[in-house]
Amino acid sequence: QLQLVESGGGLVQTGGSLRLSCVASGRTFVNYVVGWFRQAPGQEREFVAAFWWKDEMMRYAESIKGRFTISGDPSKNTAYLQMNSLKPEDTAVYYCAARIWPTVEITAKEYDYWGQGTQVTVSS
Repeated sequence: QLQLVESGGGLVQTGGSLRLSCVASGRTFVNYVVGWFRQAPGQEREFVAAFWWKDEMMRYAESIKGRFTISGDPSKNTAYLQMNSLKPEDTAVYYCAARIWPTVEITAKEYDYWGQGTQVTVSS
């Protein structure tokens, strides 16, 4: 069983940066597609970014393209989401997810494992 733990969230001003981390345990992370999703209060969970370690295929949501970067460190079994130029509308709980089948998907239901989430709040 794969376990995921996110960290790195917090309160930041508009225009600031944060780097979220997702540490995997129980299995080797490089065998899974990694996704980041977010959920704001009263809204559905939405796709942010995803990638597949083995061919570095990446996908980004249009709303964050050019500001966020997804990456990973296989030696640490850890994935990252670097978030720059943050806006108040980026405020949400951010979740790391992993998918067994090696296609990079943007729908939450396609992912098999989830972390508990980390809160990101961007003040105006």
